[in-house]
Amino acid sequence: MRRRVASLSQLKDGLPLPIFVEDEEIVLIKSGDNVYALFDRCSHQDFPLSLGKVEGPRIKCAAHGAEFDLASGKALCAPAFAPVQTYPVEIEGDDVFIEIDL
Repeated sequence: MRRRVASLSQLKDGLPLPIFVEDEEIVLIKSGDNVYALFDRCSHQDFPLSLGKVEGPRIKCAAHGAEFDLASGKALCAPAFAPVQTYPVEIEGDDVFIEIDL
């Protein structure tokens, strides 16, 4: 299901924005011209990724330093080994939409 989740003007480059879509915790991240949407929980210990730091094409969890690729959700280093879910993002004007199955 396609959902409008934010305005592009709400997103600041490199600053994670936590949102809820019903009960699903998601973090939106603008990096350059791209916007990414990931499940807002580190696969290592369920810590909010939205509290982490964006470093180029990755986000680093603030709890233990696990890093995830923004585009694929792939875990890039220990202590995380499992990926985090990503959601397709579409931009129309100032509207940010994600595709999410609830």
